[in-house]
Amino acid sequence: MKKLLSLLAIVAIIFSTYCSKIEENNDPIIGIWIEAASVQDSSIAKKTIRKEWIFNDVYLGRYHRWSQGTIIEQTDFEWSQDGGTYTVEYRALKNKENDIITIKTNSNGTLLQQINGDIFAIRK
Repeated sequence: MKKLLSLLAIVAIIFSTYCSKIEENNDPIIGIWIEAASVQDSSIAKKTIRKEWIFNDVYLGRYHRWSQGTIIEQTDFEWSQDGGTYTVEYRALKNKENDIITIKTNSNGTLLQQINGDIFAIRK
């Protein structure tokens, strides 16, 4: 009986040493980012379009586009980072190009900026 318990203890120690830790991703892009713009529809009434990106720590995320409180477009995306430049890839949306962005901080807070200098989104 003691041999069996000793063997089980050794097996447990071996298995616990082979378990790998999941790397913690503390990238500054992780979180919720929003972009809101007002556009006019055909009835000349103001209509608010809101876009939201939720970046998670496993290089995935969710994109929503809202109009008057209703989701009009939603998809998952993948993101990657290379030298401070982020690429957001929307594989399920064939008509939406990849976004290439960087993170900038100014007096108004933290924002995502497109390569051409336009503001892409702000942290929620």
